[in-house]
Amino acid sequence: MINLYSAHIASLSIHRVGNKSKNEPVLLSEETYKTDDEITPLLKEFFLKPFRDKEENYFQFANEVDVEFNEIYKISSEIFANPESIHEQSKKITKYLYDQSMHPHIKSGEVYVAYFEGLQLDNEKVNGIGIFKSELKQDFLKFSEKENQLEAYLQQGVNLNKLDKGCLIFDVKKEEGYKILSVDSNRYDTRYWIESFLGVDPCEDDNFKTKKYLKFCQDFAKDVVLPAEDKKQEVLFMNRAVNHFAKNDNFEETAFVNDVIDNPDLIPEFRNYKSEKAPKYSIEDLTTFPIANTAVTAARKKIKNVINLDTHIQIKLDFINPESAERFVEKGWDEEKQMYYYLVYFNKEEKS
Repeated sequence: MINLYSAHIASLSIHRVGNKSKNEPVLLSEETYKTDDEITPLLKEFFLKPFRDKEENYFQFANEVDVEFNEIYKISSEIFANPESIHEQSKKITKYLYDQSMHPHIKSGEVYVAYFEGLQLDNEKVNGIGIFKSELKQDFLKFSEKENQLEAYLQQGVNLNKLDKGCLIFDVKKEEGYKILSVDSNRYDTRYWIESFLGVDPCEDDNFKTKKYLKFCQDFAKDVVLPAEDKKQEVLFMNRAVNHFAKNDNFEETAFVNDVIDNPDLIPEFRNYKSEKAPKYSIEDLTTFPIANTAVTAARKKIKNVINLDTHIQIKLDFINPESAERFVEKGWDEEKQMYYYLVYFNKEEKS
């Protein structure tokens, strides 16, 4: 869990990087940016707002041989060891980003390297490094007044409501490659930012495990429960799965299977599906782990609880009270019409 409201920018360097494949230049500022009370709060909000609004999926620096060979990991370690060196290190970061900017789709832009103090991670104050890039420019009008006449001028600038790319590197778990959050608004070149520049892998923490296991359950419901039973049972299976995660602090697979799978015939199907598909979700040996509530909440928002019928009717089931669907919704077959039907029981219609 992060809290970014108390963080402040201790140092900020701003450079510009072009597309190397197009022979666009790189501009490295000689000195740090002189912050002031007017623009600094705006820049802080520009940098940090995307991370407050985003699910906390952490990454860590990685390398095929050893994390020590990851360029941004090395530079980050030097900054954390000597924060006074951050401006010179920010030049190295910008040059390295420039070297990765070889694809013709990669846009030029400003690079901001900030040193943060007072970041809160898991209720502890830590320092961090922010690396951000603004790429897309927007038109805006600027006005001037001359002899009781307004003149309008078209200019271009950075929209402070949308950060194009960014990462926060927290000064924790150095030996494992630090804890990192990343955002990227421009999906067409995500590999360039995540893989080529940062060189990170997902942290296999509690959030990662919870998220991956729930995704596995969602695909099992779609691939096995739906064909074996029906859409209602697919929705109810995921309903029970999410609720099981929500009401427990720790996951234990045997207890989960007994609690969630109503049809005993599907239990061996579940085991076989996991045996076959586990590597796809990185859950091969995952049978117990602490449950991350943030991942459960995020999963609940993404899972669809609607039955769409070919007669242009939708039935929405309540994720909070799944017993309602079990007790008050029945599925049947009408011989005369040669159609399936859902029978819904209720006492009265509620006002919306």
